[in-house]
Amino acid sequence: MKSSPAAIPGVFSGFLASLRRDWLIAIRHGADLLNPLVFFLIVITLIPLGISPEKKVLAMLAPGILWVMALLATMLSLDGLFRSDFEDGTLEQILISPQPVYFVVLAKVLVHWLTTGVPIALLSPLLGLMLSLPGQGYLPLVFSLLLGTAAMSLIGAVGAALTVSLRKGGLLLSLVVMPLYIPVLIFGASAVQSAVGSNPLAMQLAVLGAMLALALVLAPLAAAGALRISSNS
Repeated sequence: MKSSPAAIPGVFSGFLASLRRDWLIAIRHGADLLNPLVFFLIVITLIPLGISPEKKVLAMLAPGILWVMALLATMLSLDGLFRSDFEDGTLEQILISPQPVYFVVLAKVLVHWLTTGVPIALLSPLLGLMLSLPGQGYLPLVFSLLLGTAAMSLIGAVGAALTVSLRKGGLLLSLVVMPLYIPVLIFGASAVQSAVGSNPLAMQLAVLGAMLALALVLAPLAAAGALRISSNS
């Protein structure tokens, strides 16, 4: 059955309402927003102490280090993506409401990316400077992280939905999403490495964009199905 044109504004307004609600909840829990950023900052600060303060060594390792730490920082806040709604019964109401769950999940993922992925991407040039990243790598670093963290938030939503009913699902969540994160990590770090070596990076960015587009279509559908399974378990 085709959806009627009159239903489209209702779906859009529902999406905006979900987006506004999740944004306000995220702002009220400001301390939780800082955890991934503080982790990202502290670990990158300690890298020169644990590896080597030599600029050449740090510059060679910087793309991979920054991307790995961005991946881990993104994962820190995934466990709470649906948990509060599950615990207070809101999730059950969402699943039985006429609003498509796809758009509710998409709103939550967008808020997660805006409060985690975007700050990490914007903070990365400062940390790249600490790791002696060459100047030509800064813009590709930010752009690749914006694409990559968005894809990771979408993929992570599937894992968060599968483990939302588990009291200590953080470890299982990591095991579920980590294999799916590896291609994003490989092409993201490769894009920055290519820029540092003055090589073309259009292919890596195109692959990241394709991964994001695929995740944008499939991940909310998979997460919606996983939420229904978890709520009935």
